Amino acid sequence: QVQLVESGGGLVQAGDSLRLSCAASGRTFSDYAMGWFRQAPGKEREFVAWINWSGGMTFYADSVKGRFFISRDNAKNTVYLQMNSLKPDDTAVYYCAAGTPEYRLRGMSSEYDYWGQGTQVTVSS
Repeated sequence: QVQLVESGGGLVQAGDSLRLSCAASGRTFSDYAMGWFRQAPGKEREFVAWINWSGGMTFYADSVKGRFFISRDNAKNTVYLQMNSLKPDDTAVYYCAAGTPEYRLRGMSSEYDYWGQGTQVTVSS
């Protein structure tokens, strides 16, 4: 199986930047697509970003497009989420996930097999 551990969350002010990391261990990291999701209290878990096995393709939710950027380093078994121009609405627990989702379903959390425990991001106004 694959184990995932997120890090890099914290408390920041609106307009600040933050970079999240997700370290993977277990099965071959490069076999999997990776996704970032987030969940705020009282809200559904929502899709944030996706990157394919090689890092050559990415996809973003409309709410973060142009501000957030996903990348991966397969040699380090790590995926990143660079978060710029943060807003209070970005406050949530952020989770990384690994799987082999069908392309048309890449934004659905149910299509991912492995999940980290999450890291808290809080943005003050």
